[in-house]
Parts: sequence; structure tokens; C-alpha cells
Amino acid sequence: MPIDTGTARVERDPDHPDRVTLHVNGVPSSALDLADPGFLAFEYMQQMAAVLAGLPDGPLRVLHLGAAGCALARHVEHERPDSRQLGVDVDARLLELVRSWFALPRSPRLRLRADDAGHALASLAPGSFDVVVRDVFAGDRTPDHLADDAFAAAAHRVLRPGGVLLANCADRPPLSLARRETATLAAAFGPGAAADGRLGVVAEHAVLKGRRYGNVVLVAVRAAPDDTGEVVDLHDAGLARRLRSLPVPTRLLVGDELTRFAGA
Repeated sequence: MPIDTGTARVERDPDHPDRVTLHVNGVPSSALDLADPGFLAFEYMQQMAAVLAGLPDGPLRVLHLGAAGCALARHVEHERPDSRQLGVDVDARLLELVRSWFALPRSPRLRLRADDAGHALASLAPGSFDVVVRDVFAGDRTPDHLADDAFAAAAHRVLRPGGVLLANCADRPPLSLARRETATLAAAFGPGAAADGRLGVVAEHAVLKGRRYGNVVLVAVRAAPDDTGEVVDLHDAGLARRLRSLPVPTRLLVGDELTRFAGA
């Protein structure tokens, strides 16, 4: 189907008729199971879900920058009913199609907005979200204006204290993009973010070792008063276990390992 930015195509899995993959301009952008809203096929989304499982129980306010087929939004609604989510995508026609094709939560549980992700982020009120997910690509990389210090500051602003930024960074050896953005987030989320367990990097072992191109999930947590009990601790052993138990085992860098990863 033609969309504003090119073409969209839905391909069924021949072995699982309810599972489909949305391709945008030839690139797999979302994978969904029409009968199972909790299903996540992409490894980096499974990693994000493992981090989200560490947040306090109950509904979440989630901003998805780069909505595509809204696979992660469906998962959040399945795991945490009555969450309030906003999906932003630059392609208005694509949002119309995915709303008609897939069983997405209706507004106000999931609102869809056609806009540039950076512009949308700047328009939102401070402290208005528990989670910000950035999953935006131009070709095989994140647009520069969504990976710089201004974006990091804007994401920090719209998160509540204790809120979590999850940023998907696709990179290739020697992971220069991921290293640079890790340092950018360390500056935006405040002194001690790495030491306090509020900053981390998640990826498959082969990607972190610089053996191949792949997805790196950057995690940053906004600081909160000590008595709230609502801050995800990336040093938590439970999170490490959840990541190790994924279908594709995953490594989490925190603390000194993370500092060495970011380098200079």
C-alpha cells in the first residue's frame, strides 16, 4: 500500500497464520500476533519489555516515538491494562492503515499522532510520562536530531521522576553511535546516573563484542527522591535474570562496565 513516506506491506508468517510483519519501505518495522497482543518477536523489544517489568505494578503512561505497527504498545496494554499511551509517527497514512489493520487499543488508551518525533516531544508537558520509547529510523540509523543532547534533555523533561527512557540504537562495530549516545544520556540524566544504576546498555553478546551490526537498547532513568521507591535499579539481579532468560541471551552493561563502554 502507498503511504506518505513510500510503501507499506504486511507479510504473514506461513507457519503461524496469525503472525504478521509490517514492512515499511522494504524494512521490517513491526511484528505482531493478531491473536496474542502480548507477543513480541523483535529481540530489542523483548529487552525493553524486560526493563518495563521492573517498574511498579499498574498502568503506565507511555510515549512511543516511532509507532509503526504499535507492537510494543499492544504488549504494554496486555501486561498493564488501562495504561495511557501516545504513539507518534511521521507518516499519517501509515497510522491510518495500522489502526484499521491491527487490533490496537482505542483512544484514550492508545492515541496516535502524526508528527515528527522531536517536534512532538518538545510539545509535551514536563513529567507527563512514565516511559519514553524512541524507535525512529531514517534508513538504518536514528536521525541525528533524535540522538543529540537536545533530544536527551527533552526526554528527561517529559519523564516523571523515576521515569524511564528506552532508546533503540542500531549500530555496527565499533559501536560509535551507541557509545556517543550513552555519554550524551549520562550528561542529560545527571551526575551519578551510571554509578546509581540509572543508566545502562542492553544488547546481545555478539553486538556488544563488536562482531556484527545489531540493536543496542539504551536505558536511562530520571532521578527521584529516595523515599518514592519508584526508580528502576539497573543493578537489580532480577533484571539481569530476565534478560538472560530471553530466547536470545542478552547482556546488560551498568556501572564501571558502562563507563568503559562510553569511553571518552
